[in-house]
Amino acid sequence: MQPLSQKAFPVSWDQFHRDARALAWRLTAAGPFEAIVCVTRGGLVPAAIVARELGVRLIETVCVSSYEGSIQGELKVLKSVADAIVKMNGTSGGVLIVDDLVDTGKTATIVREILPRAHFATVYAKPMGRPMVDTFITEVSQDTWIYFPWDTGLAFQPPIKEGGA
Repeated sequence: MQPLSQKAFPVSWDQFHRDARALAWRLTAAGPFEAIVCVTRGGLVPAAIVARELGVRLIETVCVSSYEGSIQGELKVLKSVADAIVKMNGTSGGVLIVDDLVDTGKTATIVREILPRAHFATVYAKPMGRPMVDTFITEVSQDTWIYFPWDTGLAFQPPIKEGGA
């Protein structure tokens, strides 16, 4: 559920796919990448799209829990990155971290501690977290709540301005 003080930014499957492909296009200049580490769960979908577009077949996850509903809570690393990926990042580099969104930057900070040399990319970025990522596509205001397509269904949307119907 969206907190009352935030703006809603619904993203359709089509728009998310276009944005994730735009991210892949932008990342072609930053690569090549040997492996992708997606931050779960939000990074799973954009990582799959980016991996397809860039031809990367080695995909790993880092599982971080940070939200209780719409409230950001205590961060917990539920599953870290495989040792082989950490070693690859320390020697040859070539590791790309993908997430759907950087919000406050707290999750990104934890993941960067695990993979300090990796290139970090997100589809969307908010001002507080933006310095933590190397590449992103769309910046939204800090008080915007993004509704991703996997979190929504088709339903009537009231006008932004009350009585505007």
